[in-house]
Amino acid sequence: MPEIGRLAVCLALLFAAYSVVTSILGGVRRRPDFARSGEHAAFAVAGLVVVAAAILLRALLQHDFTLEYVAAYSSSSLPTQYTVAALWGGQKGSLLFWAFMLSLFTAIVQIQNRDRNRALMPYVTATL
Repeated sequence: MPEIGRLAVCLALLFAAYSVVTSILGGVRRRPDFARSGEHAAFAVAGLVVVAAAILLRALLQHDFTLEYVAAYSSSSLPTQYTVAALWGGQKGSLLFWAFMLSLFTAIVQIQNRDRNRALMPYVTATL
């Protein structure tokens, strides 16, 4: 399972880079197909980061101490709310949680503006 989480994070990075490049090209060259492709890639980033965060949260809640992060920031005697908070207890988990929140907000912004602000959306997608 940790390999899937690691793969999800690596793929999210690739999709994020693709999203930035195609969104900027779509805005500069006025290519709506590029802009839409960048938006779809940003949705893929959100999905992949959700998968990675869910895998880490599952490992924390199941006290899977074979993972270094779980062993370092959790214990079997912690109450559930503190075990969940261990998700952002260390630097790696904190950065994953930040990416999780940012990718969700990006998806929300894209859904809310799918039919309006079309001229700005490629730049918004690239920035977020």
